[in-house]
Amino acid sequence: MFRTSISTALGVALLTALAGCDGGGGSSAGAPAGGGVVSVAPAPTPAPTFTEGDAARLAKQASFGPTPALVSRIKELGANGWLDEQFAATGSTYSDLAAEVRRDFCTSGDTVCTRQHFSRTPIAMRFYADAVMAPDQLRQRVAFALGQMIVASEQEVNSAAGIAVFNQIFLDNTFGNFRDILARVTMLGYMGDYLDMADSNKSAPSENYAREFLQLFSMGPDQLNMDGTPKLDSTGARQANYTPEDIRGVARALTGWTYARVGGAATTDGNARDYSSPMIPVPTRYDTTAKSFLGTSVAAGATQEASVAAVVDAAFNNASTAPFVSKFLITHLVTPNPTPAYVGRVAAVFANSGNGVRGDLKAVVRAILTDAEARAAPGAASGKVKEPILLMTGLARAIGFTTDGYVFVNRDTGMGQPVMRAPSVFNFYPTDYPLPGSTTLKSPASKLLNTSNVLRWHNFVYDWTIGGDATRSEFTLDSGLPNSSLTQPLWSGWEAFGTDLDAMVARIDLLMFASTLTQPQKDALKAAATAITHADPLIQARKRAQMMLYVAASSPLFLVDR
Repeated sequence: MFRTSISTALGVALLTALAGCDGGGGSSAGAPAGGGVVSVAPAPTPAPTFTEGDAARLAKQASFGPTPALVSRIKELGANGWLDEQFAATGSTYSDLAAEVRRDFCTSGDTVCTRQHFSRTPIAMRFYADAVMAPDQLRQRVAFALGQMIVASEQEVNSAAGIAVFNQIFLDNTFGNFRDILARVTMLGYMGDYLDMADSNKSAPSENYAREFLQLFSMGPDQLNMDGTPKLDSTGARQANYTPEDIRGVARALTGWTYARVGGAATTDGNARDYSSPMIPVPTRYDTTAKSFLGTSVAAGATQEASVAAVVDAAFNNASTAPFVSKFLITHLVTPNPTPAYVGRVAAVFANSGNGVRGDLKAVVRAILTDAEARAAPGAASGKVKEPILLMTGLARAIGFTTDGYVFVNRDTGMGQPVMRAPSVFNFYPTDYPLPGSTTLKSPASKLLNTSNVLRWHNFVYDWTIGGDATRSEFTLDSGLPNSSLTQPLWSGWEAFGTDLDAMVARIDLLMFASTLTQPQKDALKAAATAITHADPLIQARKRAQMMLYVAASSPLFLVDR
């Protein structure tokens, strides 16, 4: 009844006040408030000032959500200074979760053991805990994006250690070289099982990995100009990046590998497959004949390692790989609708970092986040819909959480995006999913915005704001897993505002809207809080903050990062 009354009483007045992708006022560039024509000559434009709002906007793009400390640090250091600090930052890891066990390790009926070793749960818990609390936010955010381009999923392979090592590859190489990522994921046993490269035999080479490696993980299906636009032939048709014969050639080059085995067991022991280690050669299954693909030739008798290196090099050096990867990362960090010029500038850095290095992801990430299109005031086509994972972490970081991540794992399936369990190699959504109602704009995460998910997202926001006291049962639930530390929202920071509603509104405006709310929108938030009273001043402050956070977090302005 309480939830219904809130939606009825405040839904129209407050959510409408915070509605619309273009409704925010006061951009970080400081647009004038009036609409009249000024008759005097404009003053010279001063050098742009990096404001708190600018810092919060960068935090939305480069972290799992702004916090007061993060915004303050970005504001202090500036964009490039903060990026330098983040390139050196550490804190997140899955390495301690990467010990593979035999498939018959757990006794029958031991659900705790099974969940610990044969599910995503411990790795996903660590992902969320680090996303909410670890200092290396940029590393994690870029690794998350890379893991949505190069996909392997618990839906097909339920090895916790394999999932840990697969995702550690992204953390380790986020600011390294893209070629190293391609090489390591290609040889990992976890990927070998997921896309059938493991045990591929020269007598019948599996083409699954070869196809997805080219289509999704590196160059993409179509030849691209450096600005990400498709290359067209004389008839105006797109041109394929590879042929069926290329796929067959790559598949032949990748034959002759199988899983390493736990404890050095025989390769015939199916229970001892080690998904967390690189695959090992089986020379008798390897195609030793000459191979050609993607303009590359591998001589007869070349080693298995040489054949794999040739495949990786051919894809990495393909002319379309730079714009394909660059546009994907721009889409996930900044906007799914970048101009071709933006893509071209970033792709040029992928092709040559400035030091003659191709695939330098540190340089690419810097180029993406410091580009004029990323840092300029939002335009009509800028920004992107939050995906559920970023909705959960963004709200948790705005409120202030400590967590072991388990409450997020319990939520993310119902929210439509269970991390590390994509429904297919194509991830949870395509990057070119159209914005409903538009013939030109893309909105990838909108693929998840069906009626059921929208209601779940709204109820989630309600539960963690108005219903989000520290005593909430899902926060105190014992996960039954080792090293569990549970979850606690830190409402004390909001209670400290006391009756200063303007300060509460200012924090919400900064962390959730990058200081873009109009005065009427701020007044609407304040009005929602003023109606709540309680004899205990701390409870009153908390309940008022919870109400404003509920209204803010369920609004379209929060659900669209701009």
